[in-house]
Amino acid sequence: MSRQLDGMGQSFEEPFLPLIPPQGDEDEASPVALPGRLPSYISDHRQRLRDRFTQGGGQALPDYELLELVLFRAIPRQDVKPLARLLLDTFGDFNRVVSASPARLQMVKGAGPAVVLELKLVEAAAQRMMRSRVIQKPLLSSWDALLDYCHTAMSHRETEQFRVLFLDRKNVLIADEEQAKGTVDHVPVYPREIVKRALELNASALILVHNHPSGDPTPSDADLSMTAQVQDACAALGLVLHDHLIIGKSRELSFRAQGFL
Repeated sequence: MSRQLDGMGQSFEEPFLPLIPPQGDEDEASPVALPGRLPSYISDHRQRLRDRFTQGGGQALPDYELLELVLFRAIPRQDVKPLARLLLDTFGDFNRVVSASPARLQMVKGAGPAVVLELKLVEAAAQRMMRSRVIQKPLLSSWDALLDYCHTAMSHRETEQFRVLFLDRKNVLIADEEQAKGTVDHVPVYPREIVKRALELNASALILVHNHPSGDPTPSDADLSMTAQVQDACAALGLVLHDHLIIGKSRELSFRAQGFL
């Protein structure tokens, strides 16, 4: 039996639940009733949160309560409020909790595989919804949707990520690919590989995107130098580099808008 302390110094327990082998599908548990009943104060609290969400949506709940709703499925027999608050204290806000790496999440006491799975499902769903607004659409006329997608996918990451958006002759997004991952302040980028991939996809134009985990999207000297190298490589092959976006926590910087391109 696992034990944790909540913010008031009181313990809460998550009993081990029996696993009954499913029939025919090893990925799903059989729909059997779990033993015991939740204490009324927990079940009533859960129902109140569900009702508030149903009536007012996510904006009706603060971060910790929205996170509780996500955790209900992962931890069905326990008060999840202490874990929700611990996750927020560790990572800062709801978005950073959901986008934290599985390894980092599992370092938080009480966040086991089931919790990580639920959080990663939320992250994947959010990214897929935002991506559907831009893929196979003319990007230059869907700029706000593109920025929303980039912020959803990248603004809360703890390490740098470099993506390239490949466009066709009509500036329709035909591919969105992660080129590299790095550290908190550096990501390796190879201009030759970027233009090689553009030719493989029969792309006509590119948009570069990377994030700054510090939250400040101001470009570094390395960012400026790398962008100039990519622009030169594109020009040599008749490709257009439309922009390079740096995504910060609450705002982004456009190289085109700032006169760097």
